[in-house]
Amino acid sequence: MGEMENNLLTTLLLAILFFVLVAGTAAVFLILQWRHRKALSTQTPELDPPAWLYRPAPRPLRLGIKRASCWLAIRQRSPQAVQSALALHNPQPCSWAEGTSATAGQRLFVSPPITGWTLVIGPALPDPCDDADACFRLIMDLSRKLGHIQLFSVNGVLDHHAWVRAEGGRIVRAYAWAGQTLWNQGDRTPAEDDLNLDCREYGETAMIFHEDSEPGSENSDKVHLLAARWSVDPDEIDRHLAARTLGIAGEASRLF
Repeated sequence: MGEMENNLLTTLLLAILFFVLVAGTAAVFLILQWRHRKALSTQTPELDPPAWLYRPAPRPLRLGIKRASCWLAIRQRSPQAVQSALALHNPQPCSWAEGTSATAGQRLFVSPPITGWTLVIGPALPDPCDDADACFRLIMDLSRKLGHIQLFSVNGVLDHHAWVRAEGGRIVRAYAWAGQTLWNQGDRTPAEDDLNLDCREYGETAMIFHEDSEPGSENSDKVHLLAARWSVDPDEIDRHLAARTLGIAGEASRLF
């Protein structure tokens, strides 16, 4: 009986010793962790943010796409409806770069929808600075079919420029300048006022004004800004959107 008691006592003492060793080890570990964290908290923080913060955001598309000089912006989400209204011949799906490349003849590119707008770009569009009547006929025809239509035109060499907006088959606002005012209809819009666009009355040519008051150059630089205010600036289309979406290219069925 005495031997059994001795064995139990020995086992109990060993268990207590083991417990003390484990508890002591754990305490030492926790103290070391606490001291390490305290030391880190007193260090000077890293001054330079991680490199990924400097990763540039996608830039607007420039390479591979010709800068638009005349285009339509139509409040329409269906490129097929725009294609039908224009009665394009031999319509084919194509990329932005293909559709907006320099081409001759009556070729037009109908873009995929962009925030509720569809763009039409191409040499077949009538320029109001060259033929205001043809431009008027086209816009009225499309507005009766599709509703809200906008047209923008800019010639950076001659400083000719124009912008037109129609709704429901009615011209709401139009202005065209080619050395003199060719078209001035409707009330100025808030966007025109904000951009301080110089819109002169009929008969007010640049010849009767001081050279510094010539409206062409300053207005021409702001046509794309006005397009961005009214609808969409084709120069600001995101390159990723353009790379993964297709538009429709075809030839106009008639001269406007």
